[in-house]
Amino acid sequence: MIHAEPSALLTRPDLAEAAVEGLVRAKAYRATEVFRTSGPVADILDDDGHRISQLLFGEAFDSLLVESGRHWGRSRRDGVIGWIAEADLTAGIGTPSHRVAAPGGVLPFNSLVDPTRDAAGDVVLMPLGEFEADLAAVAESMIDVPHSLGGRTEDGMDCAALVQACLMACGRAAPRYTEGQAELGRAVARDDVQRGDLILWRHAEGGPGWTGHSAIALDAATVIHASGRAGSVCRQSLDEADTNQRAEGFDALIIRRL
Repeated sequence: MIHAEPSALLTRPDLAEAAVEGLVRAKAYRATEVFRTSGPVADILDDDGHRISQLLFGEAFDSLLVESGRHWGRSRRDGVIGWIAEADLTAGIGTPSHRVAAPGGVLPFNSLVDPTRDAAGDVVLMPLGEFEADLAAVAESMIDVPHSLGGRTEDGMDCAALVQACLMACGRAAPRYTEGQAELGRAVARDDVQRGDLILWRHAEGGPGWTGHSAIALDAATVIHASGRAGSVCRQSLDEADTNQRAEGFDALIIRRL
């Protein structure tokens, strides 16, 4: 199951996190333990081994279960639930003071760091609480980043991860998947599209790590998105993107203004 919201609970028939005892039925309850990545990024997998997301440097992972060399838990920043290899995690989490504010460094864009402790390298940092103003400009800084399903970094990202990264950089609520992003802001008519609007297509079935397709409007006629067809983050006319998505079985487009 894909969990797209920060309120996602760690529950299974046999085990649940202690915070839901008395609210959710399970055979046993256990407190979570907090971990972070031992490297710049770690893959989050579903039960079948498909990559559904990634944990960036400095993000907390609440682990409930360790089994067969993997931790099962939740990414605290965006609520994604899945498995991470034990070797990719280290216990504990610090108190970050800055965010990596530009792509291309040794740590991924939007990683959380404490410059007095973390070896962040020669990267652009922005204090937490300070944000970018232009969602579309952040997206443009990602042009030519490869498309990669489940990815959240400059080495590869999917469509919803691009939108999530831009939302985070601008200090907005940032669901991981299209379904959650389609609930943000307010609905806008097709003939009123403006720069920075979210352009979204839900899919009735989805797949491992995706629930639709996400893009950001550059202007009334152009979007920027991580495109599987193009193989990268690119600009495309809104009409062409809409035609392509509908031809692939996606629902009618949704436009949301933050």
